[in-house]
Order: sequence, then structure tokens, then C-alpha cells
Amino acid sequence: MLFLIEFSNAIRDFIEAGGQVLLVIGILIFTMWLMILERIFYYLNGHRACVKDVRKRWQEREDKSSWNAEQIREAMISRVSLALGGNLPIIKALVALCPLLGLMGTVTGMIEVFDVMAVTGTGSARSMASGVSKATIPTMAGMVGALSGVFAATWLQRTTRRERMKLEDKILLERH
Repeated sequence: MLFLIEFSNAIRDFIEAGGQVLLVIGILIFTMWLMILERIFYYLNGHRACVKDVRKRWQEREDKSSWNAEQIREAMISRVSLALGGNLPIIKALVALCPLLGLMGTVTGMIEVFDVMAVTGTGSARSMASGVSKATIPTMAGMVGALSGVFAATWLQRTTRRERMKLEDKILLERH
């Protein structure tokens, strides 16, 4: 219990040091990783059943050589590929938003620095320190979120492409 209290205090202090934009970045990164984990969970559990079902339906077909069969095969492969790639465009959009929100945090932090300079009429480093902190922490958080998301999105995209190619190799047209 003490650990949770200390953890929540550390998060609160971090958000206070980085400004309100940091809270938005945190929510964005949390949402992005929930979607990434959902895709990974689907790949590990649901995808295999989907491929097994498609292969079974293809094997039960009598016609595997006509133009119509080729179109049905392509549709089956596309459905499996779309199911596997599900939220990938949204994940990529969230990855792109991370550094933009970090930049917004930088701008709001710098506005605070200039506001302190205008109010005090001096360039005292001590009075500007909190604004500089609010300018750099969101930038760092946005970059960390974007980097982690880029790696995960790239892996998901490669996995989708690889699984599509595997399925194309397993569901073959018969040539007469």
C-alpha cells in the first residue's frame, strides 16, 4: 500500500513539473499501448483460430481453380489480413501525435518562462527554472512515447505482412 502511495506521489510530482500537457501525453501513450497490447493479444490468441477457419473453409471448397475461386481466395486472405492489422492506422496516428504534443508542451513551458521574465523584469535562472522544466519534460515524454510506439507499430506491420504471405502460401489455387 505504501508503494502505491509513493508511486502516485511521484506521478503527481512529475506531472506538476511537466505541466498539464504531460497529462494529455500520458493518456495518449496509455491509450496507444492499450491498442498495441490488444493487437499483440489478438495475434497470439485469435489470429490462429481465424487462419485455421479460413484454411478449413478453403479445403472444403470443390472449386479451387476458377477465376471465381481466385477472387474468393483473395477475399479470404484480405479479411484475415485486415483483422490482424485492425487498429494499426490508429496506432500510427497516435505515434505521430506524441511528439506534436511534446512540442506543444515545449511551447507552453516557454510561454511560462517568458511570463516570469515579464513579471519579474529579470532573467534570473532560478525564477525561470520551473518554466524550463515544463518545456523539456513534455518533449522528452512525447519522444519516448513516439519511439516506443514506432517500434511496436513496425513490429505489428511486419507481422501482418508476414502472416498474409504465410496464408497465401497455405491457400493455393489448383491449376489444371
